[in-house]
Amino acid sequence: MKNYLFLLMMQFTLVLSAQENLDFSGKKAITSPEINTDNSVTFRLLAPEAKKVSIQGDFISSGFAPGTADLKKDSAGVWTITTEKLPSELYSYSFVVDGLKVQDPNNVYLIRDVASVVNVFLVGNGQADLYKVSDVSHGTVSKRWYESPGLKMTRRLTVYTPPGYEQSKESYPVLYLLHGVGGDEEAWMQLGRASQILDNLIAQKKAKPMIVVMTNGHTSNTAAPGESSKGFYKPIMMTPDVFTGDMETNFSDVIQFTESNYRAKKDKANRAIAGLSMGGFHSLWISANNPDTFDYVGLFSPAVLPPNNATAAIYQNLDEKLKKQAAAKYKLYWIATGSTDFLYKNVTEYREKLDGLKFKYQYTESKGGHTWANWRVYLTEFTPLLFK
Repeated sequence: MKNYLFLLMMQFTLVLSAQENLDFSGKKAITSPEINTDNSVTFRLLAPEAKKVSIQGDFISSGFAPGTADLKKDSAGVWTITTEKLPSELYSYSFVVDGLKVQDPNNVYLIRDVASVVNVFLVGNGQADLYKVSDVSHGTVSKRWYESPGLKMTRRLTVYTPPGYEQSKESYPVLYLLHGVGGDEEAWMQLGRASQILDNLIAQKKAKPMIVVMTNGHTSNTAAPGESSKGFYKPIMMTPDVFTGDMETNFSDVIQFTESNYRAKKDKANRAIAGLSMGGFHSLWISANNPDTFDYVGLFSPAVLPPNNATAAIYQNLDEKLKKQAAAKYKLYWIATGSTDFLYKNVTEYREKLDGLKFKYQYTESKGGHTWANWRVYLTEFTPLLFK
């Protein structure tokens, strides 16, 4: 009887093992992407009728846009490519099959970036370990609607509260974290891995527990695509509100909501504002126009000056506003950009302006361009400097 049960268990185990490598059609399952022991990555796509398959990804160097590389087909119709060893990072990619961009059917991990959806994967053992969900205490991420009297609408933002917030009676400092021109209130959570970064840095005691508020910087949209009464529409990067000054002028509504609904410390020493690209632009102008509001300002690959046809009062007399901001004695003005960023020249000219005004700031220059790979790193470097 024991031998019979043993044989039955062995047979059952072999059947389960076989099913792990089969899909419901009976074909052998394909693993893609497969991260190899040397941190190279293998991609596979079953497309026996395809004439050409390539991969487009931010791990392939090609200047501003993701580069491409061709896959090779085997006798079973599986197209394959293996990269060289990749640095630790969160990467995105898509396949291009006979000219049509498609997602990897074997990778369920997807992120929306503006109007496109891309697959993602993470190579660990380095910087990207901060982007993982680690076995530490976690904060809470919520999506809140708030009234903006200035814009005469109800809008949505995303709020991160640190581990233990719900159980404590403590008040916390606040970082207002702003997205770029293609983003929305979901960008820093999805593409920026902000909650994972904060959880890990707080657990390592490298950053103070803080509330992080992520707004939607496009005032013509009340929320991320598909999350508002506008319904299902194709998002665009340059919405007509970008240089109207509406976001900067009415940012006080965001602060008012935060400090009325969360246990937020309500003084300059406990407020920070930072953003990437357009969000850096917003952070620059919001802080310059409100010199007594923020002690910490972070500009990540920032757009700096508005176009000549931007006539809003909030964009006028920058030099005088910077002088008032300096006189208000902030604690940190932090600028970072990549050496090949297309805004590098603009950032250099802005730094020259600050130098001429004897306006103190810290500057960090990294490799690479206008990418989330840089902005995630900047967040890991900026947040430990806050609220000291």
